[in-house]
Amino acid sequence: MAGKDRKKQLARQRYERQQQRRAQEAAKARRLKIISSAAAVAAIVVGGAAIVAFTGKDDEPEADAKASATPQAKPGECAYNPASVPGAPEDLGTPPAKPVHKGMVKATVKTDHGDVVMELDGKSAPCTVNSFVFLAEKNFYDKTECHRLTSGGLNVLQCGDPTGEGAGGPGYQFANENTEGAKYTAGTLAMAHSRQPDSNGSQFFMVYEDSELQPDYTVFGKITKGLDVVQKIAKGGSDPKGDGAPKKKVTIQDVSIAGK
Repeated sequence: MAGKDRKKQLARQRYERQQQRRAQEAAKARRLKIISSAAAVAAIVVGGAAIVAFTGKDDEPEADAKASATPQAKPGECAYNPASVPGAPEDLGTPPAKPVHKGMVKATVKTDHGDVVMELDGKSAPCTVNSFVFLAEKNFYDKTECHRLTSGGLNVLQCGDPTGEGAGGPGYQFANENTEGAKYTAGTLAMAHSRQPDSNGSQFFMVYEDSELQPDYTVFGKITKGLDVVQKIAKGGSDPKGDGAPKKKVTIQDVSIAGK
């Protein structure tokens, strides 16, 4: 083969590999109806409507479900609606309808790998922060595992499922907030949800490296200290590679709220 033809062939092969890699990264970012283990597909009944929840697959829900009428929040209040999910404590209750925190709130997530200090934005996401603080004060997150680690176009550590399987929650759900123009840069805290709109519960994710995501996940704060803890966990990889359980098992020992 002539040298010029050989160079063309090598260039074409490099181009094809680049295109394949970009397609794989784009597919991984699309899979984001984020949030569970990639293998877990759970059918959940919420307000009488069946949905496919917490899946890592690319396809749309099999059930074209319409959400039944749920209570709407009054101005200045939050609506926390019942949701039948695994791991929900029977006596947990729901957060107060009127948000307690309307400014910045400091939270510390103590893990067996080190502390992650967060600044929660009660002004931009009052109902989300209200729920997170409520769950922290109820010790809901204590002794729970961060069950999902992703890498590539989506770089997050996902936590907050009491079952550690990807479909669990607190027994209530609430609407998205603070999504318009949302960016998921390193250090961002955001809520995980199912494919059903406004299905936030207890699961959240910490972005350890800039990620490509549609602005569909409530941003409710940022990491101010301890991002290196999450990044070190991420370096350990996941099983399966790219989207699975962290190889370095991560357990939340306690979540404390400043002044509480």
